[in-house]
Amino acid sequence: MWRLRTYLKPYWLPALLAPLFMVLEVCMDLMQPLLLQRIVDDGIAAGDAGEIRRTGLLMLTVAIVGVIGGVGCTIYSSIASQHFGRDLRESLFVKVQSLSFRNLDRLPSDTLITRITNDVTQLQTFVQMLLRMFVRSPMLIVGSLIMALSINLKLTVILAIAVPVLFVFLFFLVRFSLPLFATVQKRLDRVNGRLQENLNGIRVVKAFVRSDYEEERFGAVNRDYTAILTRSMRIMALNMPVMTLILNVSIVAVLWYGGALNRSGDLAVGELVAYINYVTQMLSSMLAIGMILTFISRAKASADRVNEVFDERADIENPPAASVLPAVGGRLDFENVSFGYGTHTDELALRDITFTVLPGQTLGILGATGSGKTSLVSLIPRLYDPEAGTIRIDGLPVSHIDLSSLRGKIGFVPQEANLFSGTIADNIRFGRPGASDDEVRRAAAAAQAHAFIERMPEGYASRIGQKGINLSGGQKQRIAIARALLMRPEVLIFDDSTSAVDLATEAKIRGTLQRDFSGTTQLIIAQRVSAVQGADLIMVMDRGRAAAVGTHEELTANSEIYREICRSQESEGGEARV
Repeated sequence: MWRLRTYLKPYWLPALLAPLFMVLEVCMDLMQPLLLQRIVDDGIAAGDAGEIRRTGLLMLTVAIVGVIGGVGCTIYSSIASQHFGRDLRESLFVKVQSLSFRNLDRLPSDTLITRITNDVTQLQTFVQMLLRMFVRSPMLIVGSLIMALSINLKLTVILAIAVPVLFVFLFFLVRFSLPLFATVQKRLDRVNGRLQENLNGIRVVKAFVRSDYEEERFGAVNRDYTAILTRSMRIMALNMPVMTLILNVSIVAVLWYGGALNRSGDLAVGELVAYINYVTQMLSSMLAIGMILTFISRAKASADRVNEVFDERADIENPPAASVLPAVGGRLDFENVSFGYGTHTDELALRDITFTVLPGQTLGILGATGSGKTSLVSLIPRLYDPEAGTIRIDGLPVSHIDLSSLRGKIGFVPQEANLFSGTIADNIRFGRPGASDDEVRRAAAAAQAHAFIERMPEGYASRIGQKGINLSGGQKQRIAIARALLMRPEVLIFDDSTSAVDLATEAKIRGTLQRDFSGTTQLIIAQRVSAVQGADLIMVMDRGRAAAVGTHEELTANSEIYREICRSQESEGGEARV
């Protein structure tokens, strides 16, 4: 938790004022028992009504000043803690944006969501308590102890027994609760992950009538979370009754022994009342510390999880002397490239891939599911780095190029069309926020999306739900294609991005690409031979290897695997998938 203090430093002034106001409140609280003692001994016992009025008015003034201190502490501690939480969330979000896909494979979205929301909230609450209760309780304990000792030393024997018992109890409370709260946050990750998975696939769940099955799956992780949370709460629940028991026993002991001292003339009634008040303040503060320690346990677990994200080092970073690409011709070279998502050679998704695409050429990529097509094109914009080999653009290794410069020259249309909540125009402009309305329309027209957008009630200003929930699969794909075309990139990558589009529309998109983007190097992953038949080169992927590379005519003549794909699709009317 100490590492996160930097997020509190910019708000040092409210972080300083909050404890100072709390010191004021504590000082006022410590004065109250002394004033009460004066009323009892000098006012009531002596029959002095004037003393009662004067002291009572002073007690009221002290109480008002204490309220001002408490309110001031609450205001400034809230300012400091809320801004701390805001900055921490923003830093975590920025950190996540800097991570590579391989990092995100290790830190899936469900756990990241929990860390950015729930864990930060725990730390935010901890900071507010740090500036309030962490000041109030220790000061009240020390102040009340000093004041109680100044009244009567003989009663100290009761405190000498009660305080060590309380500390032993608090020690075991923290020791057992800390590991449990770490487990609580992990179980919450699983709940969020299952919920996110279900919401993303809710249409599939309903289509296959699997609501009961999904309810049982969610119920299982929810019960696990509830069970560990209940165990944690049971330990926390021991805090209040045990501490209250010790407090009440201590007060009874003070009354019994103090009464005996009063009868012997060693302790005045007012002093006994004041002493009881100080003992109550001190032990109540220790009770509050018990609650604080449970929050520390939760905050410690959350801080460890947050720091784990900050400690994650991006696998893909800009090299020290990164080159900026002012212009790209579009030549693409793969030289003995191998890649795997795991760490073992038998887990390689790509093995020894070598090919060249000249500027302005189109490379069609065919292959069965799992053959490595998406893995291959993901290496070009450095979404992943290869295990071996070199990838070059215009002769320059991509690992030597500035990431922003590299990715700014590449238009990527992923297999799944990811859209964002907002207008259709905003989604098309995602790669070029400053593009004009005419440019947006031309890109949409090139992607064969203009017609259906114009039919929508608000046209390009029509709002899209999260992930494009209110659009069909083909509409989402065409908007994603328009988003890439608007960038006018030197290299265009289509990762099976017309799979939900009908054959006629797909043919129109191919015609537009050939006519308007003839100077752009294009890589087209497809399942249909007809989608890549006119490409300058066709590469057939098989189990992570380039099984064959050539033109349609060359592969038809020389590649048995390509001829087999063609025959299988011809037998299905030309529409079968690889």
